Amino acid sequence: MAKTYTTQQGDAWDAIAHKVYGSEIYTGWLMQNNLPLLDIFVFEAGTVLQTPDPPEDDKAENLPIWRTGA
Repeated sequence: MAKTYTTQQGDAWDAIAHKVYGSEIYTGWLMQNNLPLLDIFVFEAGTVLQTPDPPEDDKAENLPIWRTGA
């Protein structure tokens, strides 16, 4: 089942990424999965966005031990 987010008046891509994924670093991922909406900078209420799980971070294995929580 596809995950979605329905916008609120005034939402922007970075704010939506933060609400959905917990970080603005996934803004590009969110935009890639909603290509028909790229011309929108500030959303009106009621636009439905696709919000698939973010990709696995393959760089995590290269992080120092204090960053991995191990």
